[in-house]
Amino acid sequence: MGWHLFLVMLLGWIVVGLPMDSSGFSYTTSDFNQFQSRIIDHRNRVNPKFKKVLRRQTLYIIVHTSELGLSATLRVVAKGKQLTNGRSTPGGHANYVIARNGDTYRILDKQFRADHAGLSMWKGRKDISSVSIGIELVGYHNAPLTDAQYRSMGLLVKILQNVYRLGDHAVLTHSQVAFGRPNPWFPKDHRGRKRCAKNFDRARAGLGPTLDNDPDVIAGRLLPDPYLAELFYSPGPAVAARIAATGPVPELISKDRTAWSIAGEEYDHPTTVYVLPGGRRITGDQIAGAVGWHLLPVSTRVLLNQETQPAETNILEYPVKTITDQMTAWSHAGPAYKFDSTIYFLPSGIVRSGSRIPDWDDLPVNTRLIVGYQGPFAVTRQKTAYRIAGHRYKEQTTVYYLPPGRVKTGAQITNFAGLPQGTLLYLPMDSLPPG
Repeated sequence: MGWHLFLVMLLGWIVVGLPMDSSGFSYTTSDFNQFQSRIIDHRNRVNPKFKKVLRRQTLYIIVHTSELGLSATLRVVAKGKQLTNGRSTPGGHANYVIARNGDTYRILDKQFRADHAGLSMWKGRKDISSVSIGIELVGYHNAPLTDAQYRSMGLLVKILQNVYRLGDHAVLTHSQVAFGRPNPWFPKDHRGRKRCAKNFDRARAGLGPTLDNDPDVIAGRLLPDPYLAELFYSPGPAVAARIAATGPVPELISKDRTAWSIAGEEYDHPTTVYVLPGGRRITGDQIAGAVGWHLLPVSTRVLLNQETQPAETNILEYPVKTITDQMTAWSHAGPAYKFDSTIYFLPSGIVRSGSRIPDWDDLPVNTRLIVGYQGPFAVTRQKTAYRIAGHRYKEQTTVYYLPPGRVKTGAQITNFAGLPQGTLLYLPMDSLPPG
């Protein structure tokens, strides 16, 4: 009897204490203990209108990308969304949130149903929220997730797998389980309602590959979404390799990329925001009347999971952008957020280029930025704005930093002779370099 107990304990120590993931590294018992002790309790922030319901069973773990920065993600999943049509949700939209630095927040205890998967199906079962745990990764479906996030995700998933006795195939992304109703592109129910977490690299989280095919498409319950079908289930390189081959890309309308191919079923939803090249912002439910789907200009940026329509950009301030609770550096600049040609003007008065920014979610609200610029060029008595920029010195696309922290376009300045000492000038990259 003693040997039997010893073997059981030894097996438990090997399986639970030192699980080896597919990347080749292992977690120790100390790793698990430290991780669990550092989970940040956010349960008291959940909207009191949210009704907690115990799940009867747990079959899946669903991975999401929040399409927001950390502060907005925590507020939305706990308190709910405020939509442009005046409606709101009661919160409780995830069990856990994992920040870009790996910090993990508990929104709801793991045994409670989170309202996270929406219209969903897997293996014929609908309402996946009722049989799954929802984990939000702070970030975007078209942007890289961090090493710290994958480490925390690996630890959290291993813990949950052990608690609920789930295999790797039970870990799915929201884009895999969400489905949409018939629309002009699909005559039947179909995959493709969400692009959420399509960039999730299973191996980096210590998981094996997903299923070889979509069970609901194979069974004829749903039509496939061509893009997701190729991404998740086509032969050849793993999902992560196919994503890495293209790299992170901003979600911009182009000749080959339509609103549907970017946003899926949510192309005309009020939580999808289209940022036109001039800075105008229009929600998906307003595009048909305001612009027309076939008239959306090239380079229109598509933002998913926005609560309310962001404030219109002052036409005189364009191309200067402002970081807000909803609009992060990634929202504004995409992968260019870390380029030398992206310039940040922090509320403190500090000016930094993108190459000096650790992460797009590290910048405070009210930071201003310009994308695709050269400079700075110091304006002095000898080297005036005109001598630096020529006839472009007073154009809207020429940007000035005026100490101790003002940022203005050439179109906003009326007295160039009165520019303060220390004024810096920035020109678009496509401008001729100053002589």
